[in-house]
Amino acid sequence: MSSKPKILVFAGSARSQSFNKKLALIAADAAHRAGAEITYIDLRDFPLPIYDGDFEAEHGLPREAVELRHLFRQTDALLIASPEYNHSFSPLLKNTLDWVSRQADGEDFRNFYGGKHAALLATSPGSSGGTRGLPHLRQVLSHRGTRVLDEQVTIAKEFQAFAEDGSLKDSQQQASIDALTQALVAQIGAAVISEVA
Repeated sequence: MSSKPKILVFAGSARSQSFNKKLALIAADAAHRAGAEITYIDLRDFPLPIYDGDFEAEHGLPREAVELRHLFRQTDALLIASPEYNHSFSPLLKNTLDWVSRQADGEDFRNFYGGKHAALLATSPGSSGGTRGLPHLRQVLSHRGTRVLDEQVTIAKEFQAFAEDGSLKDSQQQASIDALTQALVAQIGAAVISEVA
């Protein structure tokens, strides 16, 4: 591992004007300032079919899934901004996580999720700020062996929360994201020290 923790940042939305993409970019900047090496990706650049075992058996893993698996394998942590769909997280995000978890080339999901860390954020138009979808995402990641921070950040009323330049209007909300990313970087560092000891 390099001296800087490596964090993969993305939103669970492909929409070009997604507020969760804006939130992911804000979090990426905060994590960079906290001392991490950041890789930001847009899931729109990794189009995947809905997971289908017959498709996988006939065609193997799609190229985009192989690329995502490489990115996941090379990172220490995930920083995910997740939109809320019907009180859960998005089908795009679930499908992405499912494809990455597939066993291929002699590797299993532990190489892509196990022992890694994660921090979760969400924003939504309503007053809950996407809070209701994050427990489901937390459950999926935790079940795969990812250490998800207890802390999370949710931003309510997204249409009012963001300025035209994509920043947050409320300095306290920005401070909460700064604190979240600092906690993520600290957790990664603490785990490394524990492993060495």
